[in-house]
Formats: sequence, structure tokens, C-alpha cells
Amino acid sequence: MNMDISIVIPAFNEEESISELVREISECMRGILYEIIIIDDGSTDGTWERITELSSLFPLKGLKLSSNQGKASALAAGFGESSGKYVVTMDADLQDDPSEIPEMIRLMEEKNYDLVSGWKKNRKDPAGKTLPSKLFNLTVKLTTGVKLHDFNCGLKVYRRRLAKNLELYGEMHRYTPVLAAQQGFSVGEKEVHHRPRKYGKTKYGMARFFRGFSDLLTVLFLHRYCYRPLHFFGGIGIIVTLIGFGISAYMTVLWFGGEPIGRRPLLLLGVLLLVVGFQFISLGLLGEMFLKLSSRSHYSLRKRTGE
Repeated sequence: MNMDISIVIPAFNEEESISELVREISECMRGILYEIIIIDDGSTDGTWERITELSSLFPLKGLKLSSNQGKASALAAGFGESSGKYVVTMDADLQDDPSEIPEMIRLMEEKNYDLVSGWKKNRKDPAGKTLPSKLFNLTVKLTTGVKLHDFNCGLKVYRRRLAKNLELYGEMHRYTPVLAAQQGFSVGEKEVHHRPRKYGKTKYGMARFFRGFSDLLTVLFLHRYCYRPLHFFGGIGIIVTLIGFGISAYMTVLWFGGEPIGRRPLLLLGVLLLVVGFQFISLGLLGEMFLKLSSRSHYSLRKRTGE
């Protein structure tokens, strides 16, 4: 049976908050056909036991990952199991308010959005977490062109077709609005109530902050250069090659002038840059060849299928 709403919740060591969260969701979903999918992301406490207990009392399905694989992998597993017309994601730490879900869906229908992302305008977190997050959000907004205030908010509502179409890994859960916009889906934002953490401690750390920026580079590269790798690698290669050629030409002039250059580090730098430049250009050409062969194979397959 298809559900109206699937609520996907990644959980890592959230034993204390799970019961309260599920009961709060059930109160907010009165009169609505819904399901809760909680993904235990390799917890080492009693999170899975609590999920198992609650599954006999509520419309709850538990998924247990064999190890701590990260929030993106947990969300991907939850999306795969979801069956609702709307797919909601939220954190398990009780900071996201489930009473916001109906209003977010209402906004989605009014504006015909495919994704509505929460905006924790009045955020209840320490400065050590909020300040890096503001820098991160500003960077993502400027580099991607997606005009949201808060990419990190765990509370989001997706249409089913979008949730099923997302490929999440690494720290990509931060960029679902960007990934959606890149695929032509419409993205909106709603200010939501944010609450202080009640149990446990935050899983946020500076390592995750830097991994998030690394994945931002991946998102930008795949969007802009996935189908034109020579523009990226070739551009770098040409610049590096020209610098290497200029250095080598300068050293050649010195050599013709009678100056010994065999022990000059600058000569080695010029040769190195030429080699590296040619390698970048070759890498771009190989990428273009791979795309060409892949497109031919795909066209041939479609042609045979059509026949």
C-alpha cells in the first residue's frame, strides 16, 4: 500500500531520543497515512533495540546498517524503502520539529516545488557549530547559484520522484537541494522551528566540515564538466603548458647567449610543467573519447531495442 508520507530518519547513537521522537511524529500525523523509516547507522548503544520495540507499536520500519556509513548512505537506504507520495527527512536528535511537516507540504503544493528545505533561522546550537555552518551555506549559495539560507537543515520534504532519483554518498546529503536544482527540479525553502539538543552530544566535527567542502567540489565538477572533461582538464593543461613553454624558451635564450643552464632548477621546472600540461590535456582527451564511445554504445542499444 502506498503511503501519503514516508518519514526517513537516520540515527546514530540516539537511543534516548528515538521513543520521544516517534511518539511526537505520531501525534502530528493524526488522520494521515504515514510510515516512519529509521535507519540505524551502525549505532553502538541501544538504538536498534529501541527501534525494534517501537516497530510493534507504530507504523515504523527499521533498517540496520552493518557499520557507520554516514548520513548520506543512511538516507539513500531510507529513500529506497520509502513508498510515500511525499518523503520527509529529519534528524533523530529531536532538534527538528515534526509539526512543521504539514506546512512544508502545503507550501510545496502551493508553489509546485519538488523539494522544500527547512531554514533554521533561529538556530539553537553553540557558536562552534553555527559559525562554520554560516560560512558553508554562504559558500554553497555563491558557488552553485541555489538561493537557500540553510543547506544543512535535516528537515526537508521531497516529492517521491525526486527522492528516488537522488544518488547520495559521502557528504552529499548536504547538497540535495543543489543536486535537485541541477536535474531541473524546483526547490523552495521554509523557515522552521529549531530546538536545543535534549539528549546526547552532537556528531558534528571539523572533519565533517572539510569533507563537506570536498564534496562541494565534486558536485560542481560533475555538473559543469561531466560531459565536457576536455574543457576542465584541457584548460588546466594549456595554462600549465604555456607557462612551461615560456620558462623553457627563456632558458633556451640564455643557453644561446652562452650561459650554462644545466644546473638551473628553473630548467627542471619548465620541463616538468610541459610534461604535466601534456598529461592534463591527454586526460581530457581520454575523457572525451570515453564519452564518445559510451554515447555510441547507448545509441546502438536504443536502436536495437527500437527495432
